[in-house]
Amino acid sequence: MKGRKFLKVTGILMIIGGSIGMIGGIIAVIGVGALAAILETSSGGLMFASILTLIGAVIQFIAGIMGVKNSARPEKAQSCIVMGVLVALFSIAGNIISTVLGNSFSVMNLITGLALPVLYIIGAVLNKREA
Repeated sequence: MKGRKFLKVTGILMIIGGSIGMIGGIIAVIGVGALAAILETSSGGLMFASILTLIGAVIQFIAGIMGVKNSARPEKAQSCIVMGVLVALFSIAGNIISTVLGNSFSVMNLITGLALPVLYIIGAVLNKREA
């Protein structure tokens, strides 16, 4: 029962975060394209980062839906674990790309970006143990 609730709550939070991230990602992609057109320059790095943000948000949204949908099905916990790892990897990739594009590395951003995926994975593992 503990894993089920844990996975469901973190799944709901990931749906919310993924939704907000998708909106932000779409705005970023449009904004980078407009900025490149105005400045008559290439903004490949920023566009790549914006698209990565959008893809990561979509994966987070899907992972959240899977967590909520499969919270009562411990046999589906492995797929939730995989999705949680994907979300965590996209968070790490985002931090790396941000640093490569000139921002200073922030441990706090890394920790906050990984907190929810790690909690989601813990919920999925607890749910898997209940099988």
